[in-house]
Amino acid sequence: MKLRCIIVDDEVMARKSLQKLCEQHSALELIAICENVQQALKVLEQNEIDLIWLDVEMPEMTGFDLLEKITTTTTQVILTTSKIEYAYDAFQYQVTDYLKKPITGPRFNLAVEKVLDLRQKKDSPQQQHNEIYIKHEGRYIRLPYSDIQFVENIGDYVKIYTSKQAYIIHTTMKSLEEKLGKQFLRVHRSFIVHLDKIVDIEENNLVIANKVIPISRANKSELMNRLNML
Repeated sequence: MKLRCIIVDDEVMARKSLQKLCEQHSALELIAICENVQQALKVLEQNEIDLIWLDVEMPEMTGFDLLEKITTTTTQVILTTSKIEYAYDAFQYQVTDYLKKPITGPRFNLAVEKVLDLRQKKDSPQQQHNEIYIKHEGRYIRLPYSDIQFVENIGDYVKIYTSKQAYIIHTTMKSLEEKLGKQFLRVHRSFIVHLDKIVDIEENNLVIANKVIPISRANKSELMNRLNML
């Protein structure tokens, strides 16, 4: 299985260089070449992408603006830039790698190997859990996945909703997303939902119980692919 990737860069020569490197690597399938963030968002909305080669400095919207809109953990990002001062900000977004232009073949290949290694670890069989334990009022409470309806981000905390009550815990959405099972999906930067609890979907919103939850453009394609659609 190949890694489906896109290039996002406003520089013609940089795009051509990356395109050549991608086409020469047997593990990569180049899906699209984008000149700006707006084009990339359209591609991400319509396709499942495993890897983004992302420039930082672009007009109107930067690479970091795109990172702000990507909420799924299934897409890895490698930043490409001619400047090193963005490295600290880059790793705050937990990008897979950071390449300084001009990009050499060996360094490019090393970055791809890093992506493949992380992908393999994520896909490897692990102990399956059907519940999560949360700390609430000084004790740990067992929450079966089947009881959780959705999770909402509220600043430095998250609020886990069940059919009976809601629990506020101190953690990040990313950390919780990585711990929850495959029946959960982050549909918006502020919401993770239990797919089996969805009542209906209309345009860019879905309903669980009586709660209307927004669906981000970047996550709608993955949501529809995960559902058993007719």
